Amino acid sequence: MTQKIRIKDIAVRAGVSEGTVDRVLHERPNVSKVAREKVEKALKEMDYKPNAYASALAYNRACSLHMLIPEHELEAYWDEIEEGAKRATETLRDFHVEVHIHHYERLNEPSFVRCYNEVLEEKPDGVVIVPTDLDTTRSFTDILHERNIPFVLLDSYMPDLRPLSFFGQDSFASGYFAAKVLMMVASGETEIMLMKQTKNGQLTSKQQANREVGFRHYMTDHFPKIAIHELNLPISVTGKQCDHLFDDFFSTHPQVHHCITLNSRAYLVGEYLLKNNFRNIQVMGYDMVQRNADCLRSGSISFLIAQHAYLQGYLCIDTLFQAIVLKKEVTTVNYMPIELMMKENMDFYRRTQL
Repeated sequence: MTQKIRIKDIAVRAGVSEGTVDRVLHERPNVSKVAREKVEKALKEMDYKPNAYASALAYNRACSLHMLIPEHELEAYWDEIEEGAKRATETLRDFHVEVHIHHYERLNEPSFVRCYNEVLEEKPDGVVIVPTDLDTTRSFTDILHERNIPFVLLDSYMPDLRPLSFFGQDSFASGYFAAKVLMMVASGETEIMLMKQTKNGQLTSKQQANREVGFRHYMTDHFPKIAIHELNLPISVTGKQCDHLFDDFFSTHPQVHHCITLNSRAYLVGEYLLKNNFRNIQVMGYDMVQRNADCLRSGSISFLIAQHAYLQGYLCIDTLFQAIVLKKEVTTVNYMPIELMMKENMDFYRRTQL
């Protein structure tokens, strides 16, 4: 077992006081160049490995982290993200880590700008960002770079912004995978439904858009003759409005027996099928939020692709803590697994597993 190196041992080796060693170890001022060099030489000769966690506890300074994420309804991917971030805050409470969550309106540039200005006023130590379009997000991240404030991107990877780290799925690969799985069971069909979540006719996230690129790439290459009928569901749609949209769609497209959505609201069509006793339609969607899980268990959803949203929220906060407080190097790109869930294996999914 390696012998513990004490401050006293380092001081004797360097020929300086214990107080001088302490100031060097904690990067405090009032140390002469000569004394610092002596201590650093002694540390190297003794192969000293500091206890980062003990140093962080002793530092006794609050670390203020902020998250910018879209406004969202309950039972959604973003809900899981928030839960994971809050759990990380609880875990790091002894290190005085504080996490503040801010919501901006999706596809609303002024809302995003107001939100990031609020964050800047708080003088954050680090930020987690779910980006909007590249240029608008860059207007924020350029300021963060100027102020030496590290940031983590969540959901959409934009390498040009030079983030400290990124967490999320490879969206193109995920959409390609989804299409491949779907067509294993729908290869004999002539029509399928693609359900989209939209606002003013636009997809509500870059992740959903990139998944669709991957999805259509596979379909064009392997099943070009299958008709893909789109059903756009406004993000603000009510239950009755949703039912009317499904009524119209299925009455107009009686040959559709397979539906896919590239977002976390597969439960909308799953719950509709349960209410109307449809048994000949299979649904594929994303994320193990509770309502999706309930539909998967009941059989109105056949497949879900899980991406560990809870874990992403947790790891974004922990990564900033590792970099800012513990001064550790972190991995830049962190792709989450693309996991296929069915009724038979859903009970083995661990959303909180670290």
